[in-house]
Amino acid sequence: MLHSLDHVIIAVRELEAATESYTRLLGRAPSWRGEHPGQGTANALFRLANTYVELLGTSGDGPFADRIRTRLERDGEGLIGLAFGTDDAEQCAAELRTRGMGVADPVEGSGVDARSGARRSWRNVHWPESASRGVFEFAIEHLSPAAALPPAELCAARESAIEALDHVVVRSPDADAAQAFYGESLGLRLALDRSFEDRRVRLQFFRIGGVTVEVASTLGAPPDPTASDRLWGLAWRVPSADAARVRLVAAGFSVTPVRSGNKPGTRVCTVERDTCGVPTLLIGPD
Repeated sequence: MLHSLDHVIIAVRELEAATESYTRLLGRAPSWRGEHPGQGTANALFRLANTYVELLGTSGDGPFADRIRTRLERDGEGLIGLAFGTDDAEQCAAELRTRGMGVADPVEGSGVDARSGARRSWRNVHWPESASRGVFEFAIEHLSPAAALPPAELCAARESAIEALDHVVVRSPDADAAQAFYGESLGLRLALDRSFEDRRVRLQFFRIGGVTVEVASTLGAPPDPTASDRLWGLAWRVPSADAARVRLVAAGFSVTPVRSGNKPGTRVCTVERDTCGVPTLLIGPD
């Protein structure tokens, strides 16, 4: 039903400034600079090896623009949505309904590249945020060929540039409810469910298309049925964490020293600002 984490969405106040920051952060140029006709929004897309990142800003009036403005006024910039890939929007919607989710019929959408005039089209399957525990998520079937969104071109040495998404972090006040949604409703594979007593955290790793959705919950805290999950941060894969840190520091970013990662055989560092409000970790091999 769902085969990938198609893209992650980051709401930004100034699209041009955010695009410049993410070009420096990723070491890659945008794949697409687009608009959503009738929605009042514009975006910049960076296609990586296993997903793409969408920087989303407002450009006029429209229902989606109103939603983005409300989000920015309430919470500021940050990670606001996840889109899961499907090959058949109609079948996806039908299957989700059998699993008890009140999904709407697929809706067609399109975007236009502001530089070339090229057009891409898709169909989205939306479900209520109450079903996804307060998080904006949906499924997308691309109607355009994959080549319509080309890979983000390198503008830095390959060993220092971000190549793929490793995982996205969701914080949840109710680990069991989150497991029921991601595992049973969406059908993501639960690869690991582990509690860390010393850190007072329970981590659940759901795998899809080479990306992990990591759900983090506080151990010992009673479930709060009124509290929502929230998208938190992103961890990116790089060929070399050391080379990436050298490049980013030279580009003006504040980056922690490289250290051993929690996963054996990895080295990591944290980008501390200029990420549009998204906690950002870089992961490379040891």
